[in-house]
Amino acid sequence: MPYKLQFRLLAFICIIFLIACHPEPADNQQKPVIMAYYVAERDYQPEKIPVEKLSHIIYSFTVVIEGEMRFRNPDEAGPKLEALVRQKSRNPNLKVMIACGGWGADGFSDMALTEEGRAKFIESARSFIAQYELDGMDMDWEYPGISGAGTMARPEDTENFTALMKGLREMLDTFDSPKILTFASAGWKRYYDFIEVDEVMKYADYMNVMTYDQVSGESIYTGHHTPLGYVANQDIEGTPFQAHLDSLYAAGAAPDNDPESVEKIVDFLINIGVNPAQIVIGSAFYGRVWKGVPPANQGLYQRSRDIHIGWLGYQQIRDRYETDSNFVRHWDEKAKAPFMYEAKDSLLVSYDDTVSVALKTRYAIDKQLAGIMFWQLGNDTKESGSLLDAIYKEAQR
Repeated sequence: MPYKLQFRLLAFICIIFLIACHPEPADNQQKPVIMAYYVAERDYQPEKIPVEKLSHIIYSFTVVIEGEMRFRNPDEAGPKLEALVRQKSRNPNLKVMIACGGWGADGFSDMALTEEGRAKFIESARSFIAQYELDGMDMDWEYPGISGAGTMARPEDTENFTALMKGLREMLDTFDSPKILTFASAGWKRYYDFIEVDEVMKYADYMNVMTYDQVSGESIYTGHHTPLGYVANQDIEGTPFQAHLDSLYAAGAAPDNDPESVEKIVDFLINIGVNPAQIVIGSAFYGRVWKGVPPANQGLYQRSRDIHIGWLGYQQIRDRYETDSNFVRHWDEKAKAPFMYEAKDSLLVSYDDTVSVALKTRYAIDKQLAGIMFWQLGNDTKESGSLLDAIYKEAQR
């Protein structure tokens, strides 16, 4: 055999040997993003925020004031945001972002109505991001074309939202370092009739799907407010909740009569062409409690007397209910969600716990979604075994 051929053969064998000795990891999929929306707590201690377990933290909120993105109380909120940014020393990979909007926040429709209005807002966002040295922003307009809590909504919002996102993307791309643009989207289908999904997703890095409040704080019917599993209408056959959904569907107030869930909206989004790698699903670090709930089906899918507590942080749920033997935890295999029922006072609690948030995280990984976010970090328990602990542990597997 010629010398050169021998040398090439030997080199080839050596390469194969090195590859065999250093194989690629069996699962080289990128770790899911873990995004925390965060409202500064009354006892604000930024050095105790578990930033090591987060990929992104989204400080909430700025609002639209006189057509610009501003804090309502800059003298108080500004220093807190600066202190949060300094926590990147504990996690250099952490992305600190700012959210604009939130439930009941108005001014978006008026601001986005004209090119001049959008330009003014975008310039204010640029100045804000530069001032606080942020890694990006989250648009939480609830909702383009649909009034939320009495906010202004116009038919023109659909195209104006696209134009706003395009302008924000172009502005963010002028910074020397990469900047992230996300938006909070609804966990129900009708929302997507009012935004140009294909166009908007050209400019957004992620859509943060608010897969909570799926049964609202105004509903007298009990149900899972943040379930993972797809529950069909026939799965709740004979319940008052089924009759309620059927009536909404018959009246044209809903596009179908199935309960809402993570799996339902994710399947819908992928079917309309959204890239799974841009979808971030939501978890709730809070729950709600109904009162006057009959014991049938351990209180689930029943007609209650009223809402007992419309919003309750997980740390209160753990302290108040998880440790109380009168509250019996149940697991809904179909919805892949927990609930608690207390027969003595006829109370039902819908919430996320450590089991359900871990399942959501695993679902995001298996479905090759971008990851998981939650509203909001300050509601989590400060003890070990928190909801964030469960998400982080599952994400590292």
